[in-house]
Amino acid sequence: MQGQHELPGFVFPRQLSSRLATAVAARDCWIEDADGHRLLDASGGPLVVNVGHGRPEVARAVHDQILQCDYVHPTMFTGAPVETLAATLARLAPEGIERFYFMSSGSEAIETAIKMARQVHLAQGAPQRFRLISRWKSYHGLTLGALSATGRTAFRQAFTPMLPETAHIDPPYCYRCAFGKTYPDCRLRCADALEEMIQNLGPETVSAFLAETVSGATIAAAVPPPGYWRRIREICDRYGVLLILDEVFCGFGRTGRWFAAEHYDVVPDLVTMGKGLSGGAIGLSAVGIQQRHFDRIRSGPGVFMHGGTFSHHQVACAAGNAVIAIIEQEQLVDRVARLGPQLGGCLTDQLADHPHVGDIRGVGFMWGVEFVQDRETRRPFPRQERITERLWQYLYDQGVLLYKSTGLAGTDGDALVIGPPFVMAENDIERVVSALKAALHHVFPG
Repeated sequence: MQGQHELPGFVFPRQLSSRLATAVAARDCWIEDADGHRLLDASGGPLVVNVGHGRPEVARAVHDQILQCDYVHPTMFTGAPVETLAATLARLAPEGIERFYFMSSGSEAIETAIKMARQVHLAQGAPQRFRLISRWKSYHGLTLGALSATGRTAFRQAFTPMLPETAHIDPPYCYRCAFGKTYPDCRLRCADALEEMIQNLGPETVSAFLAETVSGATIAAAVPPPGYWRRIREICDRYGVLLILDEVFCGFGRTGRWFAAEHYDVVPDLVTMGKGLSGGAIGLSAVGIQQRHFDRIRSGPGVFMHGGTFSHHQVACAAGNAVIAIIEQEQLVDRVARLGPQLGGCLTDQLADHPHVGDIRGVGFMWGVEFVQDRETRRPFPRQERITERLWQYLYDQGVLLYKSTGLAGTDGDALVIGPPFVMAENDIERVVSALKAALHHVFPG
């Protein structure tokens, strides 16, 4: 029996102090709640629904696959949807990435990639290579292995004693440079921090460096400076460290390229993907690995000590194939590349002069707006003022959904992320920016 002060229902939600709205319908770029409130989904799910909600093509693909072959165990069978999706990804992925392992979530993809990197080293006769390096202010998931790589303190704090050891370096967050420098005079100090960490840990012990190609919600679409990834790749090669790029958030056309790595001419050893891979219709993620590394594992132990009941899932892969077909047929990656600068320009034109807008950054359909108490000193608002939440709630009440980002300056720091579906109409994009401008005037009157 439930007491009168308990949260209604039987679901264990993430936030236990308030009740979420109930969504009853979603189509194209709109979500409707049980109260009849229609919301323009400018966060895409967040940043998952790249081809829009309720696509009949995806529904038909899932329906047909369930009727034809709904489930087979991945240790016993493969299937046409799985093989087709892997072949398509090999065509789209960075050069040399030709083998793919399918899971259900981004966190699982990260855990898979970490283990895969370890097996590459074992196959090369380097069992001493086990250490992982990641970055502070990063997000890679909340399962224990993925959380050990995640660099947001608030997520880690309660579970720190349980986390596997992972070293962290500071991210390429130019607006709040951890080294107090400015690009290009900094000479990419944040990239050189990787070499220092490798040397401190012992180069012969480091397995991989894991990082988001473009930082996601934790620091609100912070784009790395030119040359960062080239330097990182050189350092990894110098010390025999594998480079794992996390593109769960920024991949699949979100930045105006199929993979964000294409912007920086960097080819990873492994790459993770998810979110937009299935357009939100069903849980699907993947790890791509260089063929040469796959060959080493195959010729060594000949088995990858990993798996899951829902890995290489026929129905999920059918959804992924349908989503990619839509993106290609409607040329949505090109559309994002064309409209992304317009979105950024509109944000800059409408918001850059506001006294509490500190930074506007992003690429493609992935933009962040950071809010500060003082623009000159970049002093953040105290977290207890809940600036992000107040802006978000006003936008929600006005029928627009954005994605919250907090803790950008330690505990403090406020931002919102704009990540619309790739099919959002241009006039709706302008509406989103106008609504954010109105929210700023509401929260900061005068």
